[in-house]
Amino acid sequence: MTSQVSEFPAERTFQYQHSLPPLPVPSLEGSLAKYLDAVRPFATEEEYQVTAAVVKRFGEGIGKDLHQKLLQRARTRRNWLEEWWLDAAYLELRYPSQLNVNFGGPAPYLEHCWPPTEGVQLRRTSISMWHTLQYWDLLRTYNHLLILLRLLNNMCCEGEPAGDGVSALTSEERTRWAKAREYLIGIDPANKTILETIQSSLFVVSLDDAKPYATAEDYTPVPLTGDPTIRWGDKSYNSISFADGTFGSNCDHVPYDAMVLVTQGYYVDQQLKGSETVRPMPLPEELVFTVDDRVRSDVAHAKQQYFETDLQVVCYAFTLFGKAAIKQKKLHPDTFIQLALQLAYYRQHGRSGSCYETAMTRSFYHGMTETMRPCTLEAQNWCHTMLLPAASVRRKALLLAFNKHNKLMAEAQNGKGFDRHLLGLYLIAKDEGLPMPDLFNYPLYSKSGRGGNFVLSTSLVGYTTVLGAVAPMVHHCYGFFYRIGDDGDLSQYVGSSHSMLVMAV
Repeated sequence: MTSQVSEFPAERTFQYQHSLPPLPVPSLEGSLAKYLDAVRPFATEEEYQVTAAVVKRFGEGIGKDLHQKLLQRARTRRNWLEEWWLDAAYLELRYPSQLNVNFGGPAPYLEHCWPPTEGVQLRRTSISMWHTLQYWDLLRTYNHLLILLRLLNNMCCEGEPAGDGVSALTSEERTRWAKAREYLIGIDPANKTILETIQSSLFVVSLDDAKPYATAEDYTPVPLTGDPTIRWGDKSYNSISFADGTFGSNCDHVPYDAMVLVTQGYYVDQQLKGSETVRPMPLPEELVFTVDDRVRSDVAHAKQQYFETDLQVVCYAFTLFGKAAIKQKKLHPDTFIQLALQLAYYRQHGRSGSCYETAMTRSFYHGMTETMRPCTLEAQNWCHTMLLPAASVRRKALLLAFNKHNKLMAEAQNGKGFDRHLLGLYLIAKDEGLPMPDLFNYPLYSKSGRGGNFVLSTSLVGYTTVLGAVAPMVHHCYGFFYRIGDDGDLSQYVGSSHSMLVMAV
């Protein structure tokens, strides 16, 4: 794979941000029509007719008023969704975010230049840090970073007691962590200084004495589910260095979307193929929290709930073919994977699965994501035809499913999706204390995935060497995250039950 980011132009990352168009508000009629189309695969004829009547009443009544208020909000903000999304999708959530919201995964270095090797952890960590800081130099200036470690070496740590593992508190339920944080500050002002130092650091480097790599399947889950005492769950970037010379990451999802880290990770990956020159670094300063029995009890509770999770993470590498072979058939590689996933779910469970795929809206001012729903009526029909013997019927249904998926993805990326629009209407009603419209309470609304109820939570990580994942939205359901490389190079994560699959294609 050729380097895509090893050379950067003189332009700065956000130089043209203010020239981007504002995030548009789709038409009410268009969004409601797309919603009806999206729920069709999950509805009986009777359920669909009732839903259609509910949607009609909404569109002719309260929906019009809510839409006008949303348009008014959009006139005073260049991105009407941004503030709402930060609160509703992240900050208002109370369950533990480190396992349920954070994203992460293995670093790609071991695939081509840094195979698992004993005795190279610190050397490789310094090189990785150097290139990461070089990347940040392209964006902004930095002051310091934080290193979390269990063991540096026997000479300097021999006889030292194990730390209290205060960082495990960041893996707690959010309200419990907030209360524990305030208590920690209250028992010693120095604790507040330490917390502020961590919060203002560029990123966290975790020196983990685990040696997770035996196979890709063994190695992949550890960055997401490893030791919580050497991850800072609220940090935007934890760079994890393992004792066998492999690397991973664990990142708070609140500050940015995962594709930002994919770009940074791929930059470092490409630089590691070149020079290994390392600049001098300032000596580290140890930060020690003052704790008491209550803090120790809080840490123990946090570790207990963390390790009792039933999040399962597996990783597969599919090597029979990849992007080039799919494109030779004049098919979009991402759509190919998404339809294959729909078919796999259909065969496994005997029904269609409500599915979320990330669509990027970064062509708009402060653009983030939109929902694209791959489980279309066309995809469902194709899955059904795959159980039939006639190849011509299968091919016709496949092309219809491909075209529908590509059309919906293009619309979502161009600000013409409907899920964020419906969320905006919902939040207008909520903020104004209005009775919640029937549209948002009818069972088919959640059955089709809305309200964070998608049984398949999926995302294409990209076409580089970088791979990562985040937990599924719903308990006993699936996350599916994948990168698509050249032929013979497809990788995937799957997580479920909380279960997650991460895949490389």
